[in-house]
Amino acid sequence: MLKRIFPIASWLPGYTVPALRGDLVAGLTVGVMLIPQGMAYAMLAGLPPIYGLYASLMPLVVYPFFGTSRHLAVGAVAIDMVIVGVGLGALAEAGSARYVELAILLALMVGGIQMLMGVVRLGFVVNLLSRPVIIGFTSAAALIIAFSQLGNLLGVDLPRSQQVFVVLWGAIKRVGEIQPWSLVLGAGGVALLVGLRRWRRLIPGPLVAVVLGTLVVWWLGIDRQGVAVVGAIPMGLPTPSLSSVDAGTVRDLLPTALALVLVQFLSVVSLGKVFAARHRYWIRPNRELFAIGAANFFGSFFRGIPISGSFSRTAVNEGAGAQTPLANAVAAGLIALTLLFLTPLFYFLPIPVLAAIIMVAAFGLLELHELRYLLKAKRIDGALAILTFLATFFLGILQGILIGVVASVVAIMYRISRPNIAILGHLPGTRSFRDIHRNTKAKPIDGILMLRVDASFSFANAEYLKDFIHQHSLDDASAVRAVVIDASTMNDLDMTAVGVLTFVAQTLRVRGIDLYMTSVKGDARDVALRSQFVEILGKDHFFLSPHRAVKHILAGWDRLDEYLENVPGEQKALG
Repeated sequence: MLKRIFPIASWLPGYTVPALRGDLVAGLTVGVMLIPQGMAYAMLAGLPPIYGLYASLMPLVVYPFFGTSRHLAVGAVAIDMVIVGVGLGALAEAGSARYVELAILLALMVGGIQMLMGVVRLGFVVNLLSRPVIIGFTSAAALIIAFSQLGNLLGVDLPRSQQVFVVLWGAIKRVGEIQPWSLVLGAGGVALLVGLRRWRRLIPGPLVAVVLGTLVVWWLGIDRQGVAVVGAIPMGLPTPSLSSVDAGTVRDLLPTALALVLVQFLSVVSLGKVFAARHRYWIRPNRELFAIGAANFFGSFFRGIPISGSFSRTAVNEGAGAQTPLANAVAAGLIALTLLFLTPLFYFLPIPVLAAIIMVAAFGLLELHELRYLLKAKRIDGALAILTFLATFFLGILQGILIGVVASVVAIMYRISRPNIAILGHLPGTRSFRDIHRNTKAKPIDGILMLRVDASFSFANAEYLKDFIHQHSLDDASAVRAVVIDASTMNDLDMTAVGVLTFVAQTLRVRGIDLYMTSVKGDARDVALRSQFVEILGKDHFFLSPHRAVKHILAGWDRLDEYLENVPGEQKALG
């Protein structure tokens, strides 16, 4: 029971000194990255930078107790912060006390929903966010994130908007107001981060940019010339507190909370699976959902904002030698020391440098190569990705997610409603039957239309099969005397499908055409028996294989010898 509730109990008793060494190095490395990133991402959400550090405390301590991934690094991430900013922007002024309280309440709601879903094993809901939807959404969100920081990079006041064109037009109109030192610091930060990422990946670029930018501002005093700086940051750890909750606010925040629940869970599980496969262990998706929920929920009592799994920090965590989730707690310890003793050092931290950190991280999320791959591999998935990209880019983050999910469901229903129905032919020299359009050696048997439905047979596709049989048999009744349905790929059968099959059988019988079923298995066979479809069609119209059905049919037509001559093992019986 203890191990099931707290996965940490399954590995902590065997914790070793080498594992501790790996977790210490990895935790300190990730913590160094997290300090500037956390502050930058809080700013991205419209929050004071200190809340990015608060979000890096309790959640990182809670996750190791419940998480099953050994390498996942949790904390504030860019996409989540954009969703937070969009969701809260219509409810309060960015940076205000009300805005901050809403962000903390949002973390509480997200965590509570995730924990509940984990307990009742609703992790499968995340499948609504398919890979094409995530790729399209992430790529568009990356551009929105990057351009949202253009004003901070240039030192001008631009409108806060998800519409990239609005931000760009605002920048063009105020090009004469660009603050030169802000532009120099911002552009220099971008160049430094890109250069270190390309040639010295082991060096923590964000930390280097923060240190150098702060020193430049302090040394030259350019904050007095208009360069925006972080300013005074409260010193000390956050005190526990409860968020005020009322029904109206919860209702207003619910759409944003649900969007975060889905996006965070998909991110956490996909990241967890990647690194688990690399190191040959398993993660438990529902447990991961509960773990990230607990991190959000308990973090909100310590002024935490929504957190999730970070791809870049997880990669660094693994590369630095993390062995267990305790590396997160080590990173939290470094953040705590920073809050206790080092916050005065961030007074001169220039906002343009934080903007550069966000922009470089955002452009790293662009997945244009994945879009090209999807278009090449399967056009419908590529089209879904592009639709989600365009919807997110032109309409907004939440609208893009919603449209992507709806489009995915529509695409799934379309595929289910129009399953592949293969017309089968006999492979000479075998007892096998194959799709005549994919195997040129497969030959149809005169008078027999043999079909294979490559899907479960249900209300969604029953009419499509009926129309298919009508088109290929009743329109040319003189050619087809028997229809055989190979049900070997039919895993289920519902009552709508049974009704359609009954109608098809009766309609065919009026035209002098018999319907046969072969290879009916499992649940489909049980439904056929309980619904009395077997009695309606006749037990002598059910066979274990297409081969046996064809033998039975041709024997009644006095054409069996012709077929058996091309079947191995049957020639002897024929003789």
